[in-house]
Amino acid sequence: MRASVLYPDGRLLVEERPIPRPGPGEVLIRVLAVGVCGSDTHYLRHGRIGTHVVEHPIVLGHEAAGVIVGVGDDVPESRVGQRVSIEPQQPDPSSEPSRQGRYNLCPHMRFYATPPVDGALCEYVTIGAAFAHAVPDSVGDDAAALCEPLSVGIAAIRKAEVTMGDSVLIAGAGPIGLMCAQVARAAGADRIVVSEPDATRQAMAPRFGATEVVEPGAEIADVSAFIDASGVPAAVAAGVHALRPAGRAVLVGMGADEMSLPTSVIQNREIVLTGVFRYANTWPAALSLITSGRVDLDAMITGRFGLDDVRAALESDRTPGSIKAIVYPGGNPPAPLIQSPESAESDTVEDVHP
Repeated sequence: MRASVLYPDGRLLVEERPIPRPGPGEVLIRVLAVGVCGSDTHYLRHGRIGTHVVEHPIVLGHEAAGVIVGVGDDVPESRVGQRVSIEPQQPDPSSEPSRQGRYNLCPHMRFYATPPVDGALCEYVTIGAAFAHAVPDSVGDDAAALCEPLSVGIAAIRKAEVTMGDSVLIAGAGPIGLMCAQVARAAGADRIVVSEPDATRQAMAPRFGATEVVEPGAEIADVSAFIDASGVPAAVAAGVHALRPAGRAVLVGMGADEMSLPTSVIQNREIVLTGVFRYANTWPAALSLITSGRVDLDAMITGRFGLDDVRAALESDRTPGSIKAIVYPGGNPPAPLIQSPESAESDTVEDVHP
């Protein structure tokens, strides 16, 4: 099979690799669509995210969908031919977090495109059968791939306990911030404030659920939930200040390892401050949101690329107006490619999530 391989020195090459074989309880999937995440771009530009370092050649990509073409032992043959959205996690089912239902926190997790585990920017992958979620015909390959970042939004909104009539402040209008806005709207929030410095993203935010769009630093108060999808320390501090008593702050964006927080506000208002690390048990909700039309993932796609153009796909976040790029490992994209930006300079924060 063909695979796009990132090397530690920054080279990105399309290579021939053996087609993997599904082990017991696994399925073999022909990959049809892969969304580009800010973490993929971060590995390309910086070679690492925190303690995860590209020390050996690796295949990027963890937002993926495809069709099952083979099964391992203990998996019904009837699954062959099934279109699926891939939940790119391979936890140890015997670990304590897994047994508690929090398998995303499994200390032995193998996650697509997190060194040294290969991802989905290739023609075939394997995954545990339970993590290959069947999708109905009404859900296209692109939307099926984007169930993964949508799951981050679902996990964040669940942690924030957003419900009907709530008010939410979201810092950052990148892909994850916009996913959070859509899920908050679906959950019944009637005020969704998005804070974003980039004018192009400001203009897009109302389409994806924002009822108000403000510049960072704007005075916002009395919101019931704050979600940071920026990773910017100043945005986190401002979001905590904007919360009403007993409000909830959820950190999603990956930024500084440490930051200063307004502890007196947290104590005096009894603010609940927590984080989101990937997701667990979110795919049924993601598919329900898509099929019901309560979220629109196809509208977030702004670039389509073939496997030979992965570098351009990873750099497309620097194109004004870009939200989500999709790579099609098995063939030509169904629409013309967008052009990569002429300039490699950008002052926007990368939309990186764990």
